Amino acid sequence: MERRKFLKGAALVGVGSAALATPAIGQSGKTMTIVSTWPRDFPGLGISAQRLAARIGQLSDGALNVEYFAAGERVGAFDSFDEVASGNSQAYIAADYYWAGKHPGFAYFTAVPFGMTTVEWNAWIKFAGGQALWDEMSGEFGLKALACGATGTQAGGWFNKEIESPEDWKGLKMRIPGLGGNVMSKLGVSTVSLPGGQIYENLVSGAIDATEWVGPYNDYFMKFYEAAKFYYTGGMHEPGGGLAFGMNAGWWSSLTDWEKAVIEAACMEEHAAAFEENMAKNGEYLAKLVNDHGVQVREFNDDIWDAFGGASAEVFEETRAHSALATKIDDAFQASLREIGGTMAKFEGTFVNQRNRVLGLT
Repeated sequence: MERRKFLKGAALVGVGSAALATPAIGQSGKTMTIVSTWPRDFPGLGISAQRLAARIGQLSDGALNVEYFAAGERVGAFDSFDEVASGNSQAYIAADYYWAGKHPGFAYFTAVPFGMTTVEWNAWIKFAGGQALWDEMSGEFGLKALACGATGTQAGGWFNKEIESPEDWKGLKMRIPGLGGNVMSKLGVSTVSLPGGQIYENLVSGAIDATEWVGPYNDYFMKFYEAAKFYYTGGMHEPGGGLAFGMNAGWWSSLTDWEKAVIEAACMEEHAAAFEENMAKNGEYLAKLVNDHGVQVREFNDDIWDAFGGASAEVFEETRAHSALATKIDDAFQASLREIGGTMAKFEGTFVNQRNRVLGLT
């Protein structure tokens, strides 16, 4: 990756360098090798992964000797799954929808179209059966996964032209993974799934016309605005992107209860921190994109949202047809979405809408 300039300095915004250093290898304890799908010092997601790896070492006080490898340092970003499932490394930090090609059920443990926001997804995972389904899904591949990060509702993406109707999607080349990518394909988009470190070069070269990434805080440092000036707010594809700490199941089962508790505590801590950091910084960096770089902020109109909805319904039917487990996961997810999301709409939703109306927030 050649994007060294923006990674130096800007990448460490708000984070102490000591917290991000690769933890030292001790003389005793169990070695824990972690691989990541993001480059070293990568703004937002990469920094979060490094912070988590460091925290596990700190909390274990040497009982777990953590070796952290960013994307490309030990294996390629998208090779992380096989690296850990095989036992060559003990854990990966990734978005589990990267593995939807192995089983579409993995997408539900990152984000799905018209799915749960971060708060809703957290409730499902922790208290409404989501973790048990994640364990069942991961267990089929020799893995054990925990939530370790969240982005909040992600941006609709970066485009080199305005998207004003469903017809504008046809022929567009866009980086968008997961079931969201399947939805876009049904609208005529030629989709690709690229690791984060390869997006900029493909956008600038014209190999792709558009991309989604995360949100203003993460996206600012990627410099997508050099090739695409139209930035769309909340998209349908990732209402609350959740990140995964995927461990080799055999290695996990070999740990003591205390060692497991250390890992669980570190993951829970970083899961909250990553989400809160994005919420705190998105407004600041959206203003920078607009004021310093001339980015034009847009939102998809109702016709486009309706087209998303129709295509999403088809994708869910295809996903359910994959296997009994895929159907089981979708049934549980959709039921919890309606219960949790419906209740939130009556309380948080009512309050936020009325607050914004009274205070004139946009």
